[in-house]
Amino acid sequence: MYRRRHARGLTLIEVVIFIVVVAIGFTSLFMLHANTARVSVDPLIRKQALALAAAFLEEIELRPFTYCDPDDPQVFSAQSASVGATGCSSAGTLENLGPEAGESSGAARTSLDNVNDYSGFATVSGANIRDITGSPISATGLNGYSVSIAVANIAAGELGAAVPASEALKIAVTVTGPAGVSVQLQGYRVRYAPNTP
Repeated sequence: MYRRRHARGLTLIEVVIFIVVVAIGFTSLFMLHANTARVSVDPLIRKQALALAAAFLEEIELRPFTYCDPDDPQVFSAQSASVGATGCSSAGTLENLGPEAGESSGAARTSLDNVNDYSGFATVSGANIRDITGSPISATGLNGYSVSIAVANIAAGELGAAVPASEALKIAVTVTGPAGVSVQLQGYRVRYAPNTP
């Protein structure tokens, strides 16, 4: 009697199914890798944006927060945002949100001499991002970055009942970088020593 021997190996259908399954697996793996690479941001871009935001926030927080402009002769003795013996010497030197006449929030910020002068800061970008003296930080290294600043009065009770809304400002510095990176740092400046510019 003749016995049929079973062939060892794979049939053509099994080989085709194996190839299809492996191809689907590799395609999924490559798509996952491509998606991860697309949405992950270069850490250098994020670090640069954070460094810019921190530098601008520190610059603003180090400015005085007085009732009068530091150019006012009564800046060291003013006890309120008023004109007179216990206030500023003239209405033109009262500090309000935004730069006073003659002060500019452009590329050189040397004329901004009080925290609230940064309110309404003009957004700067690329080669126009400069240090406080007006010198360019980098000729081409900051292309694609932009900085905007918002300074506003705090809401009543935002820092607790001990800090009146008129005695603190909220500072928000937003840096937008390449690839859609956006970093925002916020800080508060409290009028803890109103007579010290």
